[in-house]
Amino acid sequence: VNAVAAWLMLKYLPTNPFRDFVSILFRAFHHLEVEGLDNLKAAGPAPILALNHVSFLDGPLALTLTDEEPVFAIDHTIAQAWWMKPFLKLARALPLNPAKPMSTRTLIKIVQGGDPLVIFPEGRITVTGGLMKVYDGAAMVADKTGSMVVPVRIDGLEKSYFSRLTSQHVRRRLFPKVKVTILEPVKLEVPQEFKGRQRRTAAGAALYQVMSDLVFRTEDIDKTVLEKIILTANERGMKQLAVQDPVTGSLSYGKLLTAAAVLGEKFEHLYASQQTIGIMLPNANGACATLLGVMSAGKVPAMINFTAGAANILSACKAAEVRTVLTSRAFVEQAKLGAVVEEIGRSVEIVWLDDLRAGIGLKDKLLGLLRKTTPRVARKPDDAAVILFTSGSEGTPKGVVLTHRNILANAAQAASRIDFHSGDKVFNVLPIFHSFGMTAGTVLPLISGVPVYFYPSPLHYRIVPELVYASNATIIFGTDTFLSGYARTAHPYDFRSVRYCFAGAEPVKAATRMTYMEKFGLRILEGYGVTEAAPVISINTPMYNRSGSVGKIMPGMEYRLDPVPGVENGGRLYVRGPNVMSGYLRAE
Repeated sequence: VNAVAAWLMLKYLPTNPFRDFVSILFRAFHHLEVEGLDNLKAAGPAPILALNHVSFLDGPLALTLTDEEPVFAIDHTIAQAWWMKPFLKLARALPLNPAKPMSTRTLIKIVQGGDPLVIFPEGRITVTGGLMKVYDGAAMVADKTGSMVVPVRIDGLEKSYFSRLTSQHVRRRLFPKVKVTILEPVKLEVPQEFKGRQRRTAAGAALYQVMSDLVFRTEDIDKTVLEKIILTANERGMKQLAVQDPVTGSLSYGKLLTAAAVLGEKFEHLYASQQTIGIMLPNANGACATLLGVMSAGKVPAMINFTAGAANILSACKAAEVRTVLTSRAFVEQAKLGAVVEEIGRSVEIVWLDDLRAGIGLKDKLLGLLRKTTPRVARKPDDAAVILFTSGSEGTPKGVVLTHRNILANAAQAASRIDFHSGDKVFNVLPIFHSFGMTAGTVLPLISGVPVYFYPSPLHYRIVPELVYASNATIIFGTDTFLSGYARTAHPYDFRSVRYCFAGAEPVKAATRMTYMEKFGLRILEGYGVTEAAPVISINTPMYNRSGSVGKIMPGMEYRLDPVPGVENGGRLYVRGPNVMSGYLRAE
C-alpha cells in the first residue's frame, strides 16, 4: 500500500523524480517513519540539517526529508569512490576536506546563498554504534552563517548491511525498519568575544552538545527497566551472554529472564499485600535475577546496604515500609552478618532464597520459560522502580525513590556520551545497593546488550585485577581508593583488554592517574553523581576529558551554581532533569 501511494505521488505531483523514487524504496522496504517534519519547516530559510551517520544509505535518506534540493557536504575520500559517482550526479554534493579550509568557506557561501545544507558532523560512518568525533568545520559553517541547525536522528540503518558495524554491535537485517526523528531547530551558542581557534573549538563543542542531546532525546525511555531489558534480549538474541559471576558461572538473557519470571511468580503470590520488598544480596547473578523478579511481580525492590549496621538497616526498612527482606544463607555466613540479620529479624521477616529456590519445581521452570518476555504485573515508566538509601551522613538514612524513567534516562544520558556495544564486558565490583552499581554497573549494560561480570567485593585488591584479565573485561568502575589498591598488586598486563576506566565518589589523585597511564596505558575518566540523580550528573569522556575535573554535565540536564558566603572557588550546585528522583522516604 505504501509503495502504491508513493507511486501515485511520483506520477501526479511535480516533485523531484529521483527523491521520490528513493522515498518509495525506503517506505516500501524499510517501512520508513518520519517524526517531526514541522520542525524542519520551522527552521526558516537555508537550514543546516545535522544528521548522525550510521550507514552508506544516510545520504539518499536525507534527500527525502526536504522539499527543496539540499547541498550535501560529504567526505572527500568517499566522494572519490566509484559507487558514489552516480549519487554525485543525481544530487548536489560538495566534497569536504578537513585539511582544506577553502572547502568550509565554500559551504558557508552556499548556505548564505539560501540553499539548505545537509552535513554529517561526525565526518564518517560510525564504527562504534554511538556518536563519534564531531568535526569543528561543520560547526563553523553554522556559526559563520547564523543558520538554524536542525538535529536529525537516523535509527535503523545501522542494522543494515550498508553500515560499518559488525555482528558484535548489532544483528544485521536485509531491510530493517527505519525511523527518522527531527528535533526543534537550534542556534549554536558561542560567546561573541571568542575569536579564531578559540571560537572554532567552542563552536565544535556546541555542535557536539547538540548531537549528544539528539542521541539522548531520541532514546526510548518510555518503558520500565524490565521491559527495556526484554526488548534488548529479543533484539540481541536470548542466547547472548547477560551476566557472569565467579561462583555460578554464566547466564544468557533467556536464562536470566526465565529466572526473573519464576521468582516474579513466587513473589507476586507470597507477598501480595506488600508493595516494597527488601533485597540484601552481594553482587552476583542471583542478585540481578532477584531484582528483576521483584520488578516483574509489580513490587518495588528496596536495596539494603548490608555494611550500614543493624540500626541503619532497620531505619531504612522503616522509611521504605519494608516488612520482608530477601537474602541468602551462604552470603550471610561468608559476610559474617549473622548478628546483624538476627537483630533485624526481630522487626522484619527474613526470607532465605536458598529455601525458596529449593521449592521451585519443573512446572515453575517451564512456566517461567514461557512467560520470560512478559512481566507478571504491568507497571508504568513513572512508577517507582527501586528504592536506594543514602549513607546516613545527614542523620538517619533516607530512601531515594527512583522511577523506571529516572534510571533509563540516566542510562541513556551516559550512552549518548560513551559508546557501549555487545563486544564490551563490564566488570562490576560496585555493590548493587549503590546507585552507580545499580544504573551504570547493571541496568545500562543489560539494556545495551553488554555482558556484566559481577564480583562481590571491591576490596579484594589481588583478586580483582586477575579476574579482569581472565574475563577480558573492557569497562571497569572504581573509586580512587579501589583503583590505587588494584594498581599496587596488578600485573601491567592485567588490564590489557580495558577500554574505559571510570572513577567517582572521591577525587582521583594525580598519582593514581599517573600510575594508570604509565603502568597500564589507561586514562581514568572521572565523573560526579549522587544517588538522587540516578546517579550520574557529569562525566569525562574520550571526546572531552580534563584531569582534575568531573567532566561535562549530562545531556537533558539543567543546572545553576549559586554563590556560598565564604566559598571563593565554588558554589551550591542545583540540578534538574529526567534522571532526578521522584522524592525521599524518611523514617519519621
